[in-house]
Amino acid sequence: MPVALVTGASSGIGAATATRLVAEGWEVVGAARRLDRLSQLKGVRPQALDVTDPRSVEQLVDAVPVCDLLVANAGGAFDLDPVGSADVDTWARMYDVNVLGLVRTVQAVLPALRAAKGHVVMTGSTAGRWVYEGGGGYVAAKHAVAALRDTLRLEETDVRVSEVAPGMVDTEEFSLVRFGGDEARARAVYEGVEALTANDVADAIVWVASRPAHVNIDLVQLTPLQQHAVHKVVRA
Repeated sequence: MPVALVTGASSGIGAATATRLVAEGWEVVGAARRLDRLSQLKGVRPQALDVTDPRSVEQLVDAVPVCDLLVANAGGAFDLDPVGSADVDTWARMYDVNVLGLVRTVQAVLPALRAAKGHVVMTGSTAGRWVYEGGGGYVAAKHAVAALRDTLRLEETDVRVSEVAPGMVDTEEFSLVRFGGDEARARAVYEGVEALTANDVADAIVWVASRPAHVNIDLVQLTPLQQHAVHKVVRA
């Protein structure tokens, strides 16, 4: 049975992906800070993980000695402030979670992936290609994720490297975290838009991971039908 490690698996895209992989016959290790949430995922082996803590990430070496697939999904947006007044510490936090956390995780698991001739699938974003007002910090971080995918793809000859980059996804926490728990502002983001769901993105991730071993899907970008036409929904 192939082994998959899914980070950020306690909710949203990560939880949906872990659940889908189990259904597809994978042995899944779900990693996140909230073990109570992970324990609710049927068939998923929980692993405590804070991608901003090097010591926590190092424990993945023993937790996942064999790994065929890494779904590097941990990340998030923490503001919607213009460049001129943004809090640099908040930007640093976004960079640590989305970029440095990704690097730490890949470094920890890469020996096992090389041994298995495995696959890294990064959860990126349309923010890694498009800019929007107030999105500078998150956009910069997701542009860095896109650069990491391209670079790792060049460097690794026996490990497949892919990115799944969704646009606007309506999950239970993404916008709520971004707006500091303000539910009204979080819900307003999705008004009048049939946004993607976590399951839509999980479907794309599992499709990418299930291609034949000689096929590398470099990038899948998926958006709601309305996202090309409504400026505000570019804020993914």
